Amino acid sequence: MSEEFEGEDLPEQIAVRMQKREELNQLSSAYPVTLPITHTIEATKAHYPNLEADISTGDMVGLAGRVMFLRNTGKLCFASLQSGTGERIQAMISLDKVGEESLENWKNLVDLGDHVFVSGEVITSKRGELSVLASEWLMAAKTIRPLPNLHNELGEEFRVRHRYLDLIVRDRAREVVKIRSEVMQSLRNTFANQAFMEVETPMLQVMHGGASARPFKTHSNAFDTELYLRIAPELFLKRAVVGGLERVFEINRNFRNEGADRTHSPEFAMLEAYEAYGDYSTMMQLTQDLIQNAAMDVFGTHQVQLDDGTVNDLGGNWDRISMFESLSAACGQEITPETDIAELKKLAKSLDIEIEHPLHGKYVEELWEHFVKPGLDAPTFVIDFPVDTSPLTRDHRSKPGVVEKWDLYIRGFEQATGYSELVDPVVQRERFIAQAKLGATGDPEAMKLDEEFLKALEYGMPPSGGLGLGIDRLLMTLTGLGIRETILFPLVK
Repeated sequence: MSEEFEGEDLPEQIAVRMQKREELNQLSSAYPVTLPITHTIEATKAHYPNLEADISTGDMVGLAGRVMFLRNTGKLCFASLQSGTGERIQAMISLDKVGEESLENWKNLVDLGDHVFVSGEVITSKRGELSVLASEWLMAAKTIRPLPNLHNELGEEFRVRHRYLDLIVRDRAREVVKIRSEVMQSLRNTFANQAFMEVETPMLQVMHGGASARPFKTHSNAFDTELYLRIAPELFLKRAVVGGLERVFEINRNFRNEGADRTHSPEFAMLEAYEAYGDYSTMMQLTQDLIQNAAMDVFGTHQVQLDDGTVNDLGGNWDRISMFESLSAACGQEITPETDIAELKKLAKSLDIEIEHPLHGKYVEELWEHFVKPGLDAPTFVIDFPVDTSPLTRDHRSKPGVVEKWDLYIRGFEQATGYSELVDPVVQRERFIAQAKLGATGDPEAMKLDEEFLKALEYGMPPSGGLGLGIDRLLMTLTGLGIRETILFPLVK
């Protein structure tokens, strides 16, 4: 473990607690299989919201919690017991209620961090604190290692490596997990209200596809074949649409063997959805609905207060800007799908932007990220991308050289993407062949020719819209936290 809170006396502390464990096992058990719990801390506090000081209710409860504060005096001991939600209640262990032997065992065997059970009368102390005056106590689970100092703030690196401790000692950590759970429920409710069906597709795939990304590889002993952890569920979800499941979505894990930073994680949660007879415009509206409903359902407002105290305004109808038009305006010269790649290379070089790629669209997108992306703080749909960087997307219905694709940017980072899906199997084959040629030149992110997917398309996929939305990034949008803080157990070195 980190030395952030563990000093040189750790082995000694562990040895002392191990001895207490042995004594508890001799008395009964340091880890009983069950306990006579009748109430939760939350329910008990909710039932007695406004009791005056020094009141005896006559009501008996049996509840358990983790010891977060401990004060042992002569004939009366106090402890603060914390539930998994962070709610706390005071336990009072008195000589006249539990007897001398039980009181001494409490003093000698109970440490900060232990889970304990108490049963007794609900009262308020002389100071008015809601309490359980115990007539009995039992150890629920003995801790062998001490908790970190509750008065010292844990650093981010420590928190993500020891999330279980973070959840014990920090209210915000538990709150973010709760927010994430409520967001997931909201997303599912929005889909249910629009007649979408939730499905699951394979994470282990014989051929990676559905995005341009570097995959993780593994090997199946059972099939004696190389497999990939999926980079996207897209190609299987489209098979579902071919099969007649006209509105489908999936929330699950994707894996990309690439860099990790404040907005990227090698393993991340992704939402993808496909709607037959929709297009990229209907997907924009659906995405706005999903995010705005999540904000309203969880926080009761579209003006979400972030971790740094600023407000993220997610209300209203979000702006839509063209990639080529916004780039032209920002860089001071007209850039179109017909602009010569040599001119784009020259502009990139003048800005010290290093791009080595055969695709015209790569230069357009990199230049756009340089000139336009940093200013996109309010939610903005960036629409109409270059053809050659979007192999799964339908050509624009009226603008040559671009496809009907958008990316949603919020607070400077990409939150979601959406397409009018390419459903013509002949054009899709041509796009895959072009990608295969890129792969042959050494591009590790190029897609492969997927015959099984093409076969499915040849059975007819209706015109459709699709979207992909990063769940971890959605939590970033709603909280202002970095991606590692929004993931319960992020991958760390």
